Amino acid sequence: MNKKYKIVYCTPALYMSGGVERVLTLKANYFAEHYDYDVTIILTEGKDKPCAYPISDKVKLVYLDINFEELWTCSFVKKVFLYLKKQRVYKRKLKAELMRIRPDITDSLLRREINFLTKIKDGSVKIGELHVNRLNYRNFETNETSFIKVLFSRFWMNSLVRHLKRLDRFVVLTEEDKNNWPELNNVIAIPNPISFNTDSVSRLEKKNVLAVGRYAYQKGYDMLLKAWAIVEKKCPEWELNVYGQGDREPYDKIAKELQLKNCHLNGSVSNINEKYLDSSVFVISSRFEGLSMSLLEAMSFGLPVVSFACPCGFRDVITSGVNGVLVPKNNVEMLADQIIEVIQNPKFRNELGKKARERSQDFRLDVLAEKWRELFESL
Repeated sequence: MNKKYKIVYCTPALYMSGGVERVLTLKANYFAEHYDYDVTIILTEGKDKPCAYPISDKVKLVYLDINFEELWTCSFVKKVFLYLKKQRVYKRKLKAELMRIRPDITDSLLRREINFLTKIKDGSVKIGELHVNRLNYRNFETNETSFIKVLFSRFWMNSLVRHLKRLDRFVVLTEEDKNNWPELNNVIAIPNPISFNTDSVSRLEKKNVLAVGRYAYQKGYDMLLKAWAIVEKKCPEWELNVYGQGDREPYDKIAKELQLKNCHLNGSVSNINEKYLDSSVFVISSRFEGLSMSLLEAMSFGLPVVSFACPCGFRDVITSGVNGVLVPKNNVEMLADQIIEVIQNPKFRNELGKKARERSQDFRLDVLAEKWRELFESL
């Protein structure tokens, strides 16, 4: 019989509909309902806001009401002093909660508590988990750099590594990213799970190429549109549909400049599952990722994936030419060529889709929950 652990997760908020919030909710619900773990999530923000994803009645939520989000609107000088003040309050309140709960395991999602978590002597094992890759941690939207930014980033990373060394375990998403932390000997890789199980599989007959993700520099839609300009000349009957949140205006401008005819830049939709089923190719043009949730979702619907081999984790999931196609990162021409190859070769497309579906089963929630249970027991 599995031991019934008492687990505390520390994260800023659950009201935003992001990947971290979704994965944490999935894991917390599963552990509480299937393993009968005593799960508490401690939050610093969002006291009066509903959670973005359903939370099990068995999962406890504790709101410390620190309101770090107040810093977003402050001047730099005020922000420094206010941050230090709020950090002291956070440390005091979190320590009080952990001493009250006395968890077996405390899991930080590597936000502000990582600076002091291991100093709290509540008797719990301390775990940290990172949902992006090291090379792009805290660098989400732009490749612009400056001397000051480089110096600050180095100082901040050195400080982070010192804190990570004190953890009992540090969990990253991929084996590729695990190798990016040579200073640490406490790192293991556990990928994120697919957020749903489906028996539905695309027939791969619709002349539709799909991309899913935020309209942001990270997702590389500027490169995707340039690739599509090449594709639609060779495959004029096919369409590209992109779905995501964010500002579409810069990409609409690029599409107009490229005179794209069969390209549709859409907002986010609630029926994204239907979009997977109505597509025959899934494309990822990201400059970097943690472990793409949309990649795993697309594969679970049997879609062949054509993707840049960007950092980090695509090589962990895709064997190029077997269950998807990887091309060198940022190589627009090769991305276009491989999309065209998959479009024009139905047999290849179906073989990739079948193997993609098989590979996706390794990322089911029940499979990866067992890896977490094994980690807890090892500690």
